[in-house]
Amino acid sequence: MLLMTPGPTPVPEFIRQAMSGKSIHHRTPEFEEIFMRVRIALKTLLSADEVILLASTGTGAMEAAITHFCRKRALTINAGKFGERLTKIAKAYGKNPLELRYAWDTPPTVEAVRKALTENPDIDAIAFQICESAGGLRLPAEAIAAEAKRIRPDIFVIADAITAMGVEPIETENIDALIGGSQKAFMLPPGLAILALSRQATALLDADGGVGFYFNLATELKNQRKDTTAWTATTTIIQGLDAMLTHIATLGAERFYADTQKRHEAGLEALQAIGLLIYPKAPARSMLTVYHEEAAALRKWMKNRAGVNAAGGQDDLKDKLIRINNMGLVEPMEIAWSINALELALDIAGARVFDGTGSKIFSKIYYR
Repeated sequence: MLLMTPGPTPVPEFIRQAMSGKSIHHRTPEFEEIFMRVRIALKTLLSADEVILLASTGTGAMEAAITHFCRKRALTINAGKFGERLTKIAKAYGKNPLELRYAWDTPPTVEAVRKALTENPDIDAIAFQICESAGGLRLPAEAIAAEAKRIRPDIFVIADAITAMGVEPIETENIDALIGGSQKAFMLPPGLAILALSRQATALLDADGGVGFYFNLATELKNQRKDTTAWTATTTIIQGLDAMLTHIATLGAERFYADTQKRHEAGLEALQAIGLLIYPKAPARSMLTVYHEEAAALRKWMKNRAGVNAAGGQDDLKDKLIRINNMGLVEPMEIAWSINALELALDIAGARVFDGTGSKIFSKIYYR
């Protein structure tokens, strides 16, 4: 079965091998050397002042970012299931969030953010996705962050990059907390969250001692600067991340990002060539997302007849979307075969006659 869901992504053989050796105790020089190497590589890749690794899913890092960097009131952007989650976290901690809500295929506007910040001077943090994976939408994150800082230089900008980190270069100049997860572009098992921090964010943590206990970022930063963790580390996943970051550095980050972009552009052309509607108005590179009234049946046929496991949507779009992963080291032939499987499913459904157009267009665009 070909796993083509946009997280968890398949774990490549070289990463499995890196994680399959003898277990390393997390309080040893051997692990500290790996941990130091991983943090340095992430700071370089993400242009971050500091990086904190948490033994949690990305949601844990979302919660930690909001509790530490929003002390009064949050502005949240909801353009999908995970934007909704940011709002719920803010509400859970009494941050009285002002939510800007959008259809899942529609990117927010800088103008709306400007208006919200101008009219609400008590807002001290803004939280949003870079890629909203519920609908495959790419938000104008860098423009929003820049405008927020222009209006209020001391505002904290929290960006969920869980399905954007490692997919494309992200301009982090105006982002204070950039959130990532292990099971996306880094192609690891779930269980490790990444927080890339700005100087403004690290200065706050150094000054006030943090918030809470387990997710206390000040405690973690103090320990991780010494190449260890406050609590038990996800040693095996971090060993795998070390292997992945070494691979990216060897390949070159520019090449890594360019390959992702090429697959995405070719995939969009191919899907449209077989008559499918690209769902998001601003597609994110991390996945290929199409809308179809019979999406649930099409995905079932893709899985049962062609061995391709693609993802559906959520909530009202559960049976209307098909999402195909394009993160990490996905091979072009895997994208081509997934499109082939979808074209076959359309034939079974009586929507169009299968003639191989999808894979043909994909190859033509990708290899041109």
